[in-house]
Amino acid sequence: MVDNYYHMIFGTSDITENAEEIAKESADKVNIIRQYIDEMLPKLLSFGGRVVLAFIVIAIGSRVIGAVRSHFRKRLLKGGVQEGVVQFVDSLMKFILYFLLILMILSRFGITTGTVVAILGSSGLTLGLALQGALSNFAGGVLILIQKPFAVGDYIREDTHGNEGVVIKITMIYTTLETVDKKLVVVPNGVLANTSLVNYTGQDGRLIDISVGVAYDSDLEKAKKVLFEVAKNSPYITEDGKKNINIFVSALAESEITMGLRFNVPVKDYWPARWKTLEDTRNALREANIEIPFRQLAVWNMNQADGE
Repeated sequence: MVDNYYHMIFGTSDITENAEEIAKESADKVNIIRQYIDEMLPKLLSFGGRVVLAFIVIAIGSRVIGAVRSHFRKRLLKGGVQEGVVQFVDSLMKFILYFLLILMILSRFGITTGTVVAILGSSGLTLGLALQGALSNFAGGVLILIQKPFAVGDYIREDTHGNEGVVIKITMIYTTLETVDKKLVVVPNGVLANTSLVNYTGQDGRLIDISVGVAYDSDLEKAKKVLFEVAKNSPYITEDGKKNINIFVSALAESEITMGLRFNVPVKDYWPARWKTLEDTRNALREANIEIPFRQLAVWNMNQADGE
């Protein structure tokens, strides 16, 4: 009865036509989707294959680059090239080889070298401003290698920020220092090339310079002999150093005569030699009954003074 009532209102023919239209529209949409999938599937498969190939090229290329760099480093070291130069050239080679590897991968995605060069050329000013600091540091690294103010293994101190330590690596952009307490300090090459610095180990030897005060009533000749024996018997002094021991009166202070002791030791022995010389100087003067004056402070208790 309901069906009859529905048919009376809408009509059987209208229901059939609407159903056919809906079915036709659905079929058209399915065909469009199927056609789109048929067109895109080869492209997706091709792109996926290129991505997989790119990862394979990166894996193989990285191994090849590592082998080339290792071989090149060994050849340079065998040729007597300074380690700092080897590190700088190695970092430059790493940048160039990975750049070429990226160009090779981009070519698999239809991006040619000419396109990359054109992009770099059109954005040259922007890149130049963005890379201004990096280019300055690269130029600083080149100047360091040419002028050689320091080398790997030297102990340096730069005056701009007061960073100091042993140079352990010189790369394209940065120089790495290792401090006494084993911290790593990375300093831009541009800073080191454009500031004054002190190279504490640039020479073969280094001067031990000790000052010690003796009392005014001390025998200066005896004090000089004691200091001479301290330097002469140092386990760190060289034969040439023994010929150039210098002992002198450096100042007449308020409560002491300040005497100086200087002699050369190898650079690598500087700190142990200095520490031992200070200890031996104190002990030798004490054994020779030569007084080392020190400041004394008299404290008065006013309450006790009034009571007395």
